[in-house]
Amino acid sequence: MMSNRIYQSITEKKKAGKKSFAVLIDPDKVDDAKISELAELTALAEVDYLLVGGSLVISNHLDEVVMQIKQQSNIPVILFPGTSSQITPHADALLYLSLISGRNPELLIGQHVISAPAVRKSGLEIISTGYMVIDGGAPTTVSYISNATPIPSNKNEIAMCTAMAGEMLGMKLIYMDAGSGAQKSITESMISKVAGVIDVPLVIGGGIADPEKAYRNCKAGADLIVVGNAIEKDASLIMEMSAAVHSVPLRV
Repeated sequence: MMSNRIYQSITEKKKAGKKSFAVLIDPDKVDDAKISELAELTALAEVDYLLVGGSLVISNHLDEVVMQIKQQSNIPVILFPGTSSQITPHADALLYLSLISGRNPELLIGQHVISAPAVRKSGLEIISTGYMVIDGGAPTTVSYISNATPIPSNKNEIAMCTAMAGEMLGMKLIYMDAGSGAQKSITESMISKVAGVIDVPLVIGGGIADPEKAYRNCKAGADLIVVGNAIEKDASLIMEMSAAVHSVPLRV
C-alpha cells in the first residue's frame, strides 16, 4: 500500500488555511555545488517541498540529483516529470500529470499507459494531478513539447470548467502553470475564480518573479506556489519568496 503522506500534508495545510512554497529544481541546470547551495537555502527559508523535473531533462543524472538532494535535505522531494522517462524511486512522491487543458491524447492518458508499470513499481507516492497550461505571453518549452494550445489568460470560465472537470474526474491536485520563463504570470482573477469552484488544492507556477506576486497569488486562492526560473537567476530570492508565501494571514 503506497502512503499518501505528502498529499495529506498538502491537504492538511490547505484545511488550516496555510500556504505552501515549493522550489522547482531542473536537473539539467544544477551541479553538485548548486545542489548544496539550494539545500542550504531552502532549509533556512523553511521551504515546504522541492519539485524536481523539467520539460526536457536532457541529462541522465536525475537519480544522482535526487539522491544528492535527499542526502543534504529533509524537505520532501516530489517529481514533476516532463516525460514518462523522468522517474526515479529515490524521490518521495510523483505528480502524475494529466494535461487536461490540451487536446493531446498522449499527454492526457497515452504516456501514462506506457509508464504505469514503472510508476507502480517505483514505490513512489502517486499524486494524480490535473495539469493546466495557461498562456504566459510567450511560447514556452511546455507548450511546444506538449503540442497543445494553452488556455488564453483572459478566459477565466474555460479555466474554471477545466479545473472542475479535473476534480470530478478524480484528480487530487489542480496545477495551473504559465510555463517556465513566462512573460506574464497567471492573473489573480483567474486564480480566484478557479479556487472558488474546486475543493482540491490549487498549485500555481510560471512567471512568478517576485515575493509580492507570490503573496498576491496566495491571497487570490493559490494553496501552493512553485518557483523555479526566478530562483535559477537569483537563489537568494528563496528566502524572500518563502517568507512572503508563509506570511499570508490564515483564513478565518
